[in-house]
Amino acid sequence: MDFLRPATWGEALAAKAEHPSAVPIAGGTDVMVEINFDHRRPAHLIDLTRVADLYTWEVGAERVRLGAAVPYTRIMTHLRAELPGLALAAHTVGSPQIRNRGSVGGNLGAASPAGDCHPALLAAGAEVEAESVRGTRLIPIDDFFTGVKRSALEPDELIRAVRITRATGPQQFAKVGTRNAMVIAVCAFGLALHPEQRRVGTGIGSAAPTPVRARTAEEFLAAALADADLWASGEPLPRALVREFAELAAGACNPIDDVRGTAAYRRHAVAVLARRTLGWAWESYRDQIGGTEGGAPRCA
Repeated sequence: MDFLRPATWGEALAAKAEHPSAVPIAGGTDVMVEINFDHRRPAHLIDLTRVADLYTWEVGAERVRLGAAVPYTRIMTHLRAELPGLALAAHTVGSPQIRNRGSVGGNLGAASPAGDCHPALLAAGAEVEAESVRGTRLIPIDDFFTGVKRSALEPDELIRAVRITRATGPQQFAKVGTRNAMVIAVCAFGLALHPEQRRVGTGIGSAAPTPVRARTAEEFLAAALADADLWASGEPLPRALVREFAELAAGACNPIDDVRGTAAYRRHAVAVLARRTLGWAWESYRDQIGGTEGGAPRCA
């Protein structure tokens, strides 16, 4: 196994072009596990730790451009207001050591159905900035995952950054695991309210061959909120509406039975997570617009 150490982004792209099967490594929290367990034995590794640009971020008026190697701890510390759903997801990743090394770019590169950042990226709305010596292209997050641990990246491309829409409303993330920490998700759910567009975003992890959105649930909830003028009034959500949203979210799943949980349990758990995250997000939204009076319940 050859170890390539480019000092610049240009050198990294040149190395990837020369060795398309080379595996990039920065934090190494996924790659080294696969190598240590002999699940992967690439001919070349491309060490990206000296490429400083990958560890920076830019906050714009509408979007955050997050370098591919920005550690989860930086997101939790510095981008909680702009990317609250992603910050919540980052809190659930591994241990403090993993959060200090792991990154969104690495999580995307692995393209695991159980990747913790994926539901938050789907719910918020993101684009993956992929680059090669041929140029740069932006891949919508909805089109990025193509199969189990497969993505839309071309063999000569590297992830340079992720562009994520800044939060304009509450966002939530929750996951179920076989223990409270350092665990791969049995299932996960991300939710983002986009009040300015009267839109709802969702993301489901570890309950289908790829991370997915619950599009029917999104459309149902956005329409129900608009029809009842709830975006403006901030009134409590009817319980029937919340139940329907949860059932539609569970219907978006296509899970399997494995050692971490059954397909039936995953569907049930996704419905529970959808109901809870909607309750938490709507309570925050009511506080945001002044719709909570005297501790009124978040669901009617």
